[in-house]
Amino acid sequence: MIGTGELLVIMVVALILFGGKKLPDFARNLGQGIREFKKACRGEEDEVITIEEEKPKDK
Repeated sequence: MIGTGELLVIMVVALILFGGKKLPDFARNLGQGIREFKKACRGEEDEVITIEEEKPKDK
């Protein structure tokens, strides 16, 4: 688990590496990437459910 001290160190390092101007763009792109990943995961689950519903059931 990440504590407050570790989070502060990570923020400072990110600020030093990326600078104040690029950090908001970096965070925005990271958020979009996470959103796309979640969307793809949900879409894949829906596809699996749809395929399973379409299979003919043999009795």
